[in-house]
Amino acid sequence: MIDLIPYYCLRIMRHGRRGKTMALFHHSASFLRRPLCPKSRFTTAAKSTNGAVSGTASELGNLLIVAAIAKTLSKPGGIHSLEKDADSIPLSENLVLQVLRRGSLDAARKLDFFRWCSLRPNFKHSAGTYHQMFKSICLSPRRHHHSDILELVASMASGGDAAALDSPTLKLILNSFIRSGKYDSALEVLDCVERDLIQTTSLSPDIYSPVIVALIRKNQISIALSIFLKLLDSSSSEIPDAIACNELLVALKKSDMKDEFKQVFAKLRKTKLYPLDRCGYNICIHTLGCWGDLSTSLNLFKEMKRETNIRLNPDLCTYNSLIHVLCLLGKVKDALIVWEELKASSGHEPDAFTYRILIQGCCKSYRINEAVKIFSEMQYNGIKTETVVYNSLLDGLLKSRKLVEACNLFEKMADDDGARATCWTYNILIDGLYKNGRAEAAYTMFCDLKRKGNNFIDGVSYSIVVLQLCREDQLEEAVRLVEEMEARGFVVDLVTITSLLSALYRRGQWDSTEGLMKYIRDRNLVSSLLKWKSSMEASLRSPQSKKRDFTPFFPPISNIAEILNLAKSSETHSEGMEDEKDEWSSSPYMDELANKFVSRDTPSQSFSMSRGVRVMAKGEDSFDIDMVNTYLSIFLAKGKLSLACKLFEIFTDMGVDPTSYTYNSIMSSFVKKGYFKEAWGVLHAMGETVNPMDVATYNVIIQGLGKMGRADLANSVLDKLREEGGYLDIVMYNTLINALGKDGRLDEANELFGQMKSSGINPDVVTYNTLIEVHSKAGRLKDAYKFLRKMLDDGCAPNHVTDTVLDYLEKEIEKVRYKKASMMRCNKDDPSSS
Repeated sequence: MIDLIPYYCLRIMRHGRRGKTMALFHHSASFLRRPLCPKSRFTTAAKSTNGAVSGTASELGNLLIVAAIAKTLSKPGGIHSLEKDADSIPLSENLVLQVLRRGSLDAARKLDFFRWCSLRPNFKHSAGTYHQMFKSICLSPRRHHHSDILELVASMASGGDAAALDSPTLKLILNSFIRSGKYDSALEVLDCVERDLIQTTSLSPDIYSPVIVALIRKNQISIALSIFLKLLDSSSSEIPDAIACNELLVALKKSDMKDEFKQVFAKLRKTKLYPLDRCGYNICIHTLGCWGDLSTSLNLFKEMKRETNIRLNPDLCTYNSLIHVLCLLGKVKDALIVWEELKASSGHEPDAFTYRILIQGCCKSYRINEAVKIFSEMQYNGIKTETVVYNSLLDGLLKSRKLVEACNLFEKMADDDGARATCWTYNILIDGLYKNGRAEAAYTMFCDLKRKGNNFIDGVSYSIVVLQLCREDQLEEAVRLVEEMEARGFVVDLVTITSLLSALYRRGQWDSTEGLMKYIRDRNLVSSLLKWKSSMEASLRSPQSKKRDFTPFFPPISNIAEILNLAKSSETHSEGMEDEKDEWSSSPYMDELANKFVSRDTPSQSFSMSRGVRVMAKGEDSFDIDMVNTYLSIFLAKGKLSLACKLFEIFTDMGVDPTSYTYNSIMSSFVKKGYFKEAWGVLHAMGETVNPMDVATYNVIIQGLGKMGRADLANSVLDKLREEGGYLDIVMYNTLINALGKDGRLDEANELFGQMKSSGINPDVVTYNTLIEVHSKAGRLKDAYKFLRKMLDDGCAPNHVTDTVLDYLEKEIEKVRYKKASMMRCNKDDPSSS
C-alpha cells in the first residue's frame, strides 16, 4: 500500500480537486490489480486466507469507486467529469447496481449515470440494472419522470441490451403510472411489453391488476371487465388482487351495470383463491342490498362473522352499509334494531355517517319522532352535525306538517357553527312553507333571498316558485320569473318548462308553446321540445291500427287480491328457515334477519321509498318519458282519458319505458271515473314491467277500494305495504281515514288518527275535514264537534271545504235540536204522559 501513495498524490497535484477524485479511481483500480505480497510468502496452508483477503480488498475497492462516482455525480457537470476518465473506471453489473442504490443521489443523476453506462462499448445493462433504475424512478418523490420510464422501456424493446422486463418490474412501472394518473402511459407500456419484450403467456396474471385499475379510471370499464373475466376463467393459480377487484366492483356499481356486477360476484364466489378483503365484502353487501338482494347481503355479513381471520370480521363500515340498505329498502324498523345492537354488543360506536343515514331513513318513512330522538342523541354524544342532517330533518318536519318545530330547528341551525344553510336548505324551507299553506311567507322568503344574491338561491328555487304560481293560475308572474331566471344566469330546466306548458294548456292556450320558447336560452332543449310536440300531435292524429280495435289496452281484472297476493302475504310473512341460534352472537337480530330471507329467491324490489316524479330531468335518457308524463297529466286533467291512453300506447310501442308515475296517473284516472277493473289491469301491467310500487300506488289502491265499498281489504293492503318496507305519509293516512269512515268503520278511522299523531305526523286540514264529515254523516255529532275543536286548538287553518263540511254539521245539529224540541212538545201535549 505504501508504494501507491506517491502515485495518488501525483494525480492530485496534476488535476487539482477533480484529480483527487480521479486519482481515487486509479488508486482503487491499481489496488484491485496488484498483489498485496510476493508469491514466495504464501504457503499452501495460507491459500484460503489469501482468497479471503483478496475478496475483502475487492469489496473495499468497489466501495471506494462507488463513493467517488457518487461524489462526482452530485456536483454540477459530474457526468462530463466521468466522461473524461471513462477508461479508468472498471464498469461491472455489481458496481453499477451499487451506484444506482446510493440514497444520496436523486433519480435524475442516477438516470444520467445509467445512460452514460449504456454508451460504454464493453458494457451492457442487465435485467437487474434496469430493475434498479426503474425502481429509483418510480419511487422518486418527484413524479415527473414518466417520459424517462417510457424511454427506458423503449431501449429494452430495441434489443440494445441483453435484458428482458420481468413481471415484478413491469408491475412497479404500471403502479407508478397509475398513482400519478398517467393511465394512457400505463397501457402504452403494457402494449409494448406484450408486443416486443416477452410473450403474453409469460406475464403473471397479477400484472394485470394495475392495468385493470388504469382502464377503470379511464372509464373503459368494458375492457377492464373483459380482461378480468378472462383471468378468472384461465387455469392460472393467480388472479387479480383485492384492489383490482374492489375497483372493478365499485365501477360496475356506479355505472349501474347490475348483470355484470352479479356475474363478477358469482365468479369470485366460485374461485378457490377468493380475493375479496373486508372492503370488498362491504362493497358487495352495500351494492347487492341497494339493488334489493337483501338475503345475499345478510348472508355475506354472517360469513364475515364466521371468518377466523380477524381482518375479515365486520367493522363499522359493514354495519353502516347494512343499516343504509335496510333504510333504503324501507325496513327502517329493522335498521333501528340493528343500530341498537351496534351500540350494545358489536364493539363499535356509531359515527356521523351512522346517525345521518338513520335520520334520513326515519324522515323518508315519516318516523319523525324517532328521527328527532336520534338527532338529540347525536348532539348529546358530541358528534358534529352536518348541513345535510339538518336538511333531512327540516324536510321531514315540514312534510309532517310540523311547521313550528321546523322553524325552531332552522334557528338552531343558524346558531350551530358546524353547519351553514345552503341553497338546498332554503329550497326545502320555501317548498315546505308552500305545502303547509304558507304561500305568502314562502314567496316573501324567496324575494328576500333574491335580494341577497345568487349565493342563497339557485335554479331549483325558481322552479319551486314557478310551479306554485302555475298551480295558482298566475301564469304572467310565472313567465316574468322565468325571464328573471335567465337574466340571473340560471338554466331554465325541463321541470320549469313543463310546469309552464301545463298552465298554458289548463287555460286552453294550446298554440302558445312557441311564444313561450323565446324566454328559454337553451336552444337545443327548445328545438327538441318543439320537435317532440309536433311528432306527438302527428301521431295522435294518425288512425289507430284496426287490429287493435275493440281490444282493451289494459285487460280488465276483477280480483285485486290476486294481483296484490294478499292471501299469500300473510303466509309468507311468517315463513323463515329455522337455523341454529348462536347464543353468543354479537348481532342476534341480524342473524335472525339472515335466516328469514335465506329461503327467498333473488328478489326484485316491489316497493320504492321514493315517490315517482313527473319529470326526472336526466337529459336525453329520460326526455321522452318526461314529455309523455307531462302530456299525460295535461290530458288527464282535462278528462281526456282515451287520448291519454292512446299517447301511452304510441310511445310504449316505440320502446319508451313507463315509470311508476306513468302508471299511477292512468290508474288514478280510471279509479276517479269508476273503471275499477281497468285500474287493476293497469296495476297488473305495472307489476309485469317490474316497476316497483310507491306510496302513491297504494294510495290509488285504497281510493279504489273505498269507492268500491271494499274497505274491508284496507288492513290487508296495509299489512302488505308494511311487509314490503312501505310507509304511510299524510296523504295515505287521509285516504285511509276517508275510506274507513265512509264504510262506517269509524272506530278504525279514529284509531288510525291516533296512530298518525303518535308517529309524529300532524294532521292537516284535509284530515280534520274528513273526520268531521264522516262523523257528521254517521250521526256522531259530538265526535264531529270534538274534531272541530281539536282542529282549532292545533292552529290548523280551515279552507273552503271546511265551510261546506261545517254547513252540513250545522244542519245536522239543527235537525237534532228540532227533533228533541218536537219530542218535548209531544210529551207536553200528551195527557197520558202526565
